[in-house]
Amino acid sequence: MTREQRLGHVFVELADSLVDDFDVIDLLHVLCDRSVELLQADAAGLILADPRGRLHVMASTTEEARLLELFVLQNDEGPCLDCYTTGQQVANIDLEEVSQRWPMFNAAAAAAGYRSTHALPLRLRGRTLGALNLFCEQRSTLSREDVDLGQALCDIATVALLQERAIRSGELLAEQLQGALNSRVVIEQAKGILAARADIPLDAAYALMRDYGRRNHRRLSAVAIDVTASTIGPDDLKTTNNA
Repeated sequence: MTREQRLGHVFVELADSLVDDFDVIDLLHVLCDRSVELLQADAAGLILADPRGRLHVMASTTEEARLLELFVLQNDEGPCLDCYTTGQQVANIDLEEVSQRWPMFNAAAAAAGYRSTHALPLRLRGRTLGALNLFCEQRSTLSREDVDLGQALCDIATVALLQERAIRSGELLAEQLQGALNSRVVIEQAKGILAARADIPLDAAYALMRDYGRRNHRRLSAVAIDVTASTIGPDDLKTTNNA
């Protein structure tokens, strides 16, 4: 498959979320996964603002990226926050060259093994909902074309979050985002429970739940509830065909 063909598949995959009652959490994870794949990053994390404007880590491709994004929010410092605050792209950042700008973030990123980073806003018509942060283990320079591609992926995800029905109703948007936040808590709990029960890494536990949900056409949050309640166990999740 050529890169152009792969891009077509990815855009269709993201556009499929432009329907009623889509899974916000899954959409954001797809955005992280595909951005890492297409922009040759090593990990990604995504922060999203709740209805009160408070930022939360909503998706990540690795546990290290999730923890680094949490560190950013707790210490109020890092390119992802600058990107969200300004609504502008923060790309091609060599962390060694900006150690004085974000000293705590620089130290935490270096400890996690990252050398460079890029941040892209989730924005539409002057409104910024969050930001996607890409982490690279080596010095990484994105071309203007790559930055535009990454922004296009973020824009599709933002449109999905701010569909016309949500734009017309602030109450509906607040409900949608709050529901995503609540789902995230349940998913994190289930991920930890499953990791302990199956003696596997947290990333692997999340992947099992997500794959199971997709195979069986179920929301990730619903699968997480069943895992927490022990209705679904590790062996069930590993079964290749439960449809």
